[in-house]
Amino acid sequence: MSVEFKQTIKEICEACGNDRSLMMDVVIATQKRFGCVSNEAMDLIAENMNAHRVEVEGVVSFYSFLSPDPKGQVVIRLCNDVVDQMQGVQAVAEAFKKELGIDFGQTTPDGKITLEWTPCIGMCDQAPAALINDMVFTYLSTDKVREITDELKKHGDPEQIPIRYGDGNNAHDLVKSMVNNGLRKKGAVIFGQHEAEKGVKNALSMSAVEVIREVKNARLRGRGGAGFPTGMKWEFTRAADGDKKYILCNADEGEPGTFKDRVILTERADLLFEGMTIGGYAVGSDEGILYLRAEYAYLRAFLENVLKERRDRGLLGKNACGKDGFDFDIRIQMGAGAYICGEETALISSCEGLRGDPKNRPPFPAQKGYKECPTSVNNVETFCAVARILDKGAAWFSEVGSQGSPSTKLLSVSGDCTNPGVYEFPFGMRVDDLLKKVGAQDVQAVLIGGPSGQLIGSADFERTICYDDLATGGSVIVFNSKRNILEIVGQYMDFFVEESCGYCTPCRVGNVLLRNGIEKIIHGQGEKADLDYLQELGETVKLASRCGLGQTSPNPVLTSLKNFRAVYEAVLIEPTDGQQPSFDIKAALSVSEDLTGRKSEIYKD
Repeated sequence: MSVEFKQTIKEICEACGNDRSLMMDVVIATQKRFGCVSNEAMDLIAENMNAHRVEVEGVVSFYSFLSPDPKGQVVIRLCNDVVDQMQGVQAVAEAFKKELGIDFGQTTPDGKITLEWTPCIGMCDQAPAALINDMVFTYLSTDKVREITDELKKHGDPEQIPIRYGDGNNAHDLVKSMVNNGLRKKGAVIFGQHEAEKGVKNALSMSAVEVIREVKNARLRGRGGAGFPTGMKWEFTRAADGDKKYILCNADEGEPGTFKDRVILTERADLLFEGMTIGGYAVGSDEGILYLRAEYAYLRAFLENVLKERRDRGLLGKNACGKDGFDFDIRIQMGAGAYICGEETALISSCEGLRGDPKNRPPFPAQKGYKECPTSVNNVETFCAVARILDKGAAWFSEVGSQGSPSTKLLSVSGDCTNPGVYEFPFGMRVDDLLKKVGAQDVQAVLIGGPSGQLIGSADFERTICYDDLATGGSVIVFNSKRNILEIVGQYMDFFVEESCGYCTPCRVGNVLLRNGIEKIIHGQGEKADLDYLQELGETVKLASRCGLGQTSPNPVLTSLKNFRAVYEAVLIEPTDGQQPSFDIKAALSVSEDLTGRKSEIYKD
């Protein structure tokens, strides 16, 4: 262990004030500097941060973008989401393997390039897509793969690869990304014309209680999917015991098929931070945290600059927005690749520098959240809606939408349609009307709310998108009649198996059993009894799991059983003589045959 290595780790820790709660920043910086967080690095981090060695290793082992083993100077993470599979990612994968001479999970012999799979990176509207270090590459093809790998072999720097910048702030000097916003329909709320900072000025002219009352009058519900009333959450947080309170923004949209927050972060960052400032004032907080998923790291410098400009204009910091005694600021906390951190208590754990394990409830975050203090966690879109409510009023906000779901909702639409992208529609839109708007034809199924939502068929296309019917955090994925429903369900169960934190048995084991049951049916070995087994197992996992992941992970199985039972029944077989068709006696005997060096004789009556 060199003196230089020790000094570098020490400087990384000191840059974070040797603050144990900033462990995520320390290990992310170490990974970026050395290509891994080695055992030696973990020892030094624990020493400098006054933490136990096992705590550091627990963090490093939990997040997919961190590794104790060396990776290449360039890490190519190719997205293997269902939509990317539909758009031909397998051909792209084979091209990467051929051009680099390695398989997935391997590094080139010179140690320069690592090739990996990764779940949804928020680019389903422009798939196939990949992250190369922090840079996003969209609409990949075999030809583009050759161009990319040729460039990387020359200079090893993804930032030197020639690209055409996307629209809007994607072309900003601090972004320089080829990502396109894909904003197909602007509504009046999030992407409508507005007067900057009017919402926060109005809020600060009122009492905190009046601000919360206005949000409650607007009947704003959380836009992350659960739909909990925002004003009520703020009221609970404000009333909770404790002098220190926090506002957290969940920008970890990891639900496959969701990418609407990506567009807000790119084009409406000021509106988001305005909403967070209003939230800070309402609950009595002086600190806000934006939890930004690692897949959106390409936006961090831009967002940090927006925050700096707001501080320079007096909108953040001491006496924020000119309000005496209101000292509110916002920092960005990076994630490191973990779907579970979209669950609010797991997100809080990550912000505290821990593994992204969900916490037991009660107590709820509004009572004891970040650092054991009252905390309100809200979604990106929710904070933007708050700013517009305080700008235009609760009555204006509620002018459109359905009775139980006022105002508009951003939808991320992808899959088998000619116009994928982000749409802002009033709540209450019928599914069949949405399908016409996005250019979807020959539709077999629609996934509302991502794999944790509902997979519906044509019999339900007259239903409406709202909290009282088809609730969604934003994801809408379209599948035409050529798609294999069972394979789609199996792929989403693979995702949940991979992303489970593993804390509780129902989720850790139950999802594996659900996936195995689907695979059995796909392989033509399923019986009618298996459908009852999957139904009962799925309901048990939902009921007994500790957090939202396990409580929704069986949904691909349960909703497809409900709405596409005929698809299952079409591939079932009739059991013969009570034997289990899934038992392969030859495979079971293969190990003993290898050990004894002779083949077994199998006799049938």
